Amino acid sequence: MKGFRLRRGNPVVLFVLLGLLSLSGCATFPDWIASAGPSRAQVAEQKEVVSPIPVIEVTDAVARAVMAAGKHASFAVALSEVTPRGYTVGPGDFLEVSVWEAPPAVLFGAATIDPKLGVSSTRVTTLPEQMVAADGSINVPFAGSILVSGKSPQEIEKEIVRRLSGKANLPQVLVRVTRNATANVTVVGEVAQSVRMPLTAKGERLLDALAAAGGVRQPVGKTTIQLSRAGKVVAMPLESIIQDPAQNILLQPGDVVTASFQPLSFVALGATGKNEEINFEAQGIMLAQALGRIGGLQDARADAQGVFIFRFEDPSVFQNGGKDLPKTPEGKVPVIYRADLKNPATFLIAQNFPIRNKDVLYVSNAPAAELQKFLNILTSSIFSVSSLVNLSK
Repeated sequence: MKGFRLRRGNPVVLFVLLGLLSLSGCATFPDWIASAGPSRAQVAEQKEVVSPIPVIEVTDAVARAVMAAGKHASFAVALSEVTPRGYTVGPGDFLEVSVWEAPPAVLFGAATIDPKLGVSSTRVTTLPEQMVAADGSINVPFAGSILVSGKSPQEIEKEIVRRLSGKANLPQVLVRVTRNATANVTVVGEVAQSVRMPLTAKGERLLDALAAAGGVRQPVGKTTIQLSRAGKVVAMPLESIIQDPAQNILLQPGDVVTASFQPLSFVALGATGKNEEINFEAQGIMLAQALGRIGGLQDARADAQGVFIFRFEDPSVFQNGGKDLPKTPEGKVPVIYRADLKNPATFLIAQNFPIRNKDVLYVSNAPAAELQKFLNILTSSIFSVSSLVNLSK
């Protein structure tokens, strides 16, 4: 090889480069390239996978099934409506008891003379404010310990009158709750001010609690209201509650109302306009909207037939309830939906296919894009080797 000169454009450079690449163990060009994710074929075939994840084509029937399964339980259905009842006393409440006696009143104090009538007048005695004990009782002089927990103020009044009859002269009793510690609703989250709102015999409703907290701080259309009651948690968009009066349910003691701003999001990956986590409003968005918010598909890279939605789906979407599919500890089924954007009908279906919280929207690279990557790497490598040879002359 004496006197041999390697110049740019010499085909020997290509053969030398291919030999070097083959020594490195690279046999086919797709394995050389650092891909952003699996190709359309790899997602669909899932070779060497013990439990393949089902890949479902996005059709009109599938979109309808997903929509039906994704309807959240409403407050009116999940939390049964109760008839408002009068306020009942509980441990921790503070009560004030006032007792009236007809003349001559001597049980709770000395008799008084009315200067105008010249006779004894009716006397009222207000006992010191006291807290309902842990066992639900209070003490009233001459009446003893009285169990008041679970009773209304009117029922307590009748019990005290019964206890004082025969001891006081025609006693009349008034019981007033001065501090309410048991019948409250807690309102937290994206509200003007977190509050503990006391419930009254009127029967306060959900929107009353939000109003007492000063309203929400974020736009109504992007706010979700979560209601926790007796271990059950239900969430609804605030806009739906306002539009449907049936969802403005009566509150019960111990309810916790939480207002959240845009608590939902999905992640966009692959050949999309941008790869990031995208927040969306409580009312939800459709696939067409999601594609618009990520800047659509990259024309130079994207495989229009390889638009995938990775999701943990509700088993009710499947005809057999997903009995043959693996489930997560929460009872969800892993599934992959594929949308073929080369089919014009898919653009109509995408307007009715919902995106769920924590979905992963992935767009695979087109085969031509992988080939272009290979050619770019090959071209740059040839020129690099040629430059090194020229410098060594």
